Amino acid sequence: MALHPALTPVADLVGTWRGPGRGEYPTITSFTYTEEVTFTDVGKPFLTYLQRTWSPAGDPMHTETGFFRVAGGEAVEFVLAQPTGQTELAEGSLVTEPRGFATELHSRVVNAASAKIVDATIRRLRLDGDELTTEFAMAAVGLPMTHHLGSVLTRTA
Repeated sequence: MALHPALTPVADLVGTWRGPGRGEYPTITSFTYTEEVTFTDVGKPFLTYLQRTWSPAGDPMHTETGFFRVAGGEAVEFVLAQPTGQTELAEGSLVTEPRGFATELHSRVVNAASAKIVDATIRRLRLDGDELTTEFAMAAVGLPMTHHLGSVLTRTA
């Protein structure tokens, strides 16, 4: 199956990535985790996305799933669902770099009635060869946009 032409700028993202991460937020104790993300080509103009994290003891922590789309070669759309009761529609520009790309995605968030309130998020992804760096900030529970998570992942498959 050939990669859809719309995905050419992010073709090197396809695969599984894994590595260490660190989380913090003013309302919680800082923590470390292992993160794994998988971007899968399904022959359509989007990649499927699955993210999972584990504590240092190996206990599951968080997961989310969604779709990563490239629109017009320069815009990225990331549609995400989380079991914590949020959905995100994150959009941003794609900046091509010599060994990959970078993007900063600003989201609109919808919260379920039982979920903690997340007003907005910013996700930054940078692909540099076989290293994927992620950063995640959020405005939540009455606080302004604040850094929450960061990870450095390497390709495992």
